[in-house]
Amino acid sequence: MTDWLFYFFAALAVVPALFVAVSRKPVNAAMNMILSLIGMAALLVLLEAFFLAVLLVLVYAGAIVVLFLFIIMLIDADSAPSSGVVTWLASALAFFLMVFTALTLTFGEWAVPFAERGDMAPAAVAYAFGVELFTRHILAFQVTGFLLLIAMIGVIVISRKMKEPAAEGGSAQ
Repeated sequence: MTDWLFYFFAALAVVPALFVAVSRKPVNAAMNMILSLIGMAALLVLLEAFFLAVLLVLVYAGAIVVLFLFIIMLIDADSAPSSGVVTWLASALAFFLMVFTALTLTFGEWAVPFAERGDMAPAAVAYAFGVELFTRHILAFQVTGFLLLIAMIGVIVISRKMKEPAAEGGSAQ
């Protein structure tokens, strides 16, 4: 039974992710991203990583995707012109970077074996996760926060430029 659940939730994670990549409407892409994140959270539940599953749903599906939807509504992305070549180049570059990173982390010099799950209490697992995140991986955590901040500032700047009036004056009273 677990095998069938794995296949179902893996398909629930992968198929909507493909729709995110090929969707022309940003709101539909965001909704498919939520479905994909729910599938990934279900896979984490199958791995008995309940804390990470709840964090995935609350932080990413609950907060980050809502932020994406807010940004999409703010800049009115449906009416913005799309540049096909630039979009495809950026997508291809992101895909190759993702594959390169996955291969490097799996087979490269930084490859580490998967940790075996001990019989630790959930609070001890959460504590160990927090200590690892805020000591060994603090730079990546801070860089991610700054990237999100820069993205939000960029959206605000873009939305202000789009709302400026085209011509001053000229109104008949």
